Amino acid sequence: MIEAWSCWPGDFPMEAVMTSPILSRRALLTAGSVLTVAACAGPMVGGADGLGHARRGRGAEPVVVLHEWLGDHVNYDPVLPYLSEDRYTYTFADLRGYGWSKGMAGQYSVKEAAADVLALMDRYGHARFHVVGHSMSGMIAQYLALIARERVISVVAISPVPASGFKTDEAGLKRLIAVIDDDAAARAAMEARTAKRYEAAWLDRKLGIARQAATRDSMLGYLGMFTGTDFSAEAKGLPTPLTAIVGEHDIPLYREDSVRKLFAPLYPNFAVSADREAGHYAMLETPVLLAALVERALANPPGGKG
Repeated sequence: MIEAWSCWPGDFPMEAVMTSPILSRRALLTAGSVLTVAACAGPMVGGADGLGHARRGRGAEPVVVLHEWLGDHVNYDPVLPYLSEDRYTYTFADLRGYGWSKGMAGQYSVKEAAADVLALMDRYGHARFHVVGHSMSGMIAQYLALIARERVISVVAISPVPASGFKTDEAGLKRLIAVIDDDAAARAAMEARTAKRYEAAWLDRKLGIARQAATRDSMLGYLGMFTGTDFSAEAKGLPTPLTAIVGEHDIPLYREDSVRKLFAPLYPNFAVSADREAGHYAMLETPVLLAALVERALANPPGGKG
């Protein structure tokens, strides 16, 4: 929802703020603290100039935020009110084929995605930056740290695909392919990743995000990426600080024990934060807590800032 990125405070129409004796003072005072270029820059549609994205905040530390397979930037809407915009400048980017970058076709590889993100950071002059990735983009975040270790300050990986990829057999791959076109299959995948804790209304909302998020070609392409890519051997010993945020109610691959087993041998500066009330979609399930966990990791990465 692009409206969520408005720089006008409180989601009130300007006319209402200016005419209401209750709203005007509070809203205008708030506006004075947020109306900056970084806070108010509207979404940029992807194309020849690079990935589509939107920026929030005016802080000294840049953070690029990436999304999962079944959602674009809209996944993060519930988190936005709880970000420390005085400390960080957040760039929410949509990968090729998703959201504001739907018009950008590509190879949908981890190398291409990482190159696109680096180009986006170059556009704003961010020589060094943090990376937040979710699920498949947790893998992309690790690859970014691998190929641009002098630039990536730290990685925060939310329910991340490991560097070795999402390993599955032929039957499992067929189930994942079905998710792209079959709403029942998609709902089943979402239910499994949230331990069947939510009712139909929540699943409808999440399915709606997924269905508007991406092109079919990009979903197929990124599925091949996160099931068929393995750079774990190259990543072993990477010193970049990496914090994984895991949901207790996710499927086994993304739970704390599995993530520790897959990540700790590779990354000497590694830590796990567990969200006991979330599954795979912490930004939708526990947005206040996720914002806090992310910013704690940004402020105090394991082993110190890279």
